[in-house]
Amino acid sequence: MLQRSVRGSLLLLGAVSAPAFAETSAPALNAGNTAWILTATALVLFMTLPGLALFYGGLVRSRNVLSVLMQCFAIAAGVSLLWLIGLYSLAFSDGGAANSVIGGFSKIFFSGISRDSLTGDIPEILFAAFQMTFAIITPSLIIGAFAERMKFSAMLLFSLLWTVLVYVPVCHWVWGGGFLQQMGLLDFAGGTVVHITAGVAALVAAIVLGPRKGFGRTAMPPHNMTMTVIGAGMLWVGWYGFNAGSALAANGSAGMALVATHISASAGALMWMAIEWKKFGKPSVLGIVTGMVAGLGTITPASGSVGPAGALVIGLSAGFVCFYMTHFIKRTLQIDDSLDVFPVHGVGGILGTFLVGIFCAPGLGVFSGMGFGAGNNSIGQQLGVQMLGIIVTAGYTALLTWGLLWLTGKFTGGLRVTDSHETEGLDLVLHNERGYDLL
Repeated sequence: MLQRSVRGSLLLLGAVSAPAFAETSAPALNAGNTAWILTATALVLFMTLPGLALFYGGLVRSRNVLSVLMQCFAIAAGVSLLWLIGLYSLAFSDGGAANSVIGGFSKIFFSGISRDSLTGDIPEILFAAFQMTFAIITPSLIIGAFAERMKFSAMLLFSLLWTVLVYVPVCHWVWGGGFLQQMGLLDFAGGTVVHITAGVAALVAAIVLGPRKGFGRTAMPPHNMTMTVIGAGMLWVGWYGFNAGSALAANGSAGMALVATHISASAGALMWMAIEWKKFGKPSVLGIVTGMVAGLGTITPASGSVGPAGALVIGLSAGFVCFYMTHFIKRTLQIDDSLDVFPVHGVGGILGTFLVGIFCAPGLGVFSGMGFGAGNNSIGQQLGVQMLGIIVTAGYTALLTWGLLWLTGKFTGGLRVTDSHETEGLDLVLHNERGYDLL
């Protein structure tokens, strides 16, 4: 009897004290979360190779298809090595006194990261790889603005310098402990870090390089819409890793982000299609896939902070706003952003970053249920932070992009191929290959 009482007392003591020990113990690796982020990392890389490569490749003329595929592959390889050498460290390590602006050099060449190192409850090396795929796709998006007319050497030098001097600092400001994160900016998966930076850089590049030969006078239709639709489908699927993976866990937040992503993409696709159908009498395949991408880009900053109803509003807004911005940029301003990077990704990122400030500020009455109150500020304060994030990111990106294009032109003897080379096509001129040889 005494033995049973002692055993019961020990069990009770263990039950009471176990949580205390659990609270003070070091975090342990979570196999489920690790498996999901491994999958998400593959999905985000899949967005660039082959998703974005095929999407862009089908949109250009047949004589330039290989040049676009080559650019995506070269950027993926180059950024990956830079990420190892020092960009991950600058984006996500402690920068000491300068930490609000840029990280430090403590993790160059992934120094100090072992198989057992953790970020939260996943391996740090996996976190670094997941973030690397974001760094890969961002400069890859920009190439759509200057497709069919930029030298390969200029493209590669500019893209790598841009990743170092634009992407990495903004990434640190928003996700690496920098000043925008400290202020409470809401950007779950890259509205500012990815889409505003890529979109604004694309607009600047399109203006600096000037239009393609015959722009506004000669029809330049996509040469292979089948390829574009296949790439668009890969982007849609890969975006689940992009947004749901940003939860860094296999949990309800990831599930809600996935559903929000899907709803926004669907709403954006159908809104764009409906506008086209009404204006031109027929819905186009190009329109529905472009609307889908607009919905995906616009939900990105809000995907972890809004519910399905909020995602529906954001997606519909994306389809409407991005459609009219595309026509305004090309037809009114006569800017040859070849594959509509700024009006789809840049405007989408700005719109999504702004709307998340509305849906996620606490105490919104009629909007309650659309967001989860992720903001810690009042609606006025949160919108102020969101607008500051938009302005700072866009302004910094525009200034640095212009400077880097100027510098790149000096090093490479000009940014553009010659008129005769543009007419012949970049595939043969720059790579001595053809995308199609059916004979």
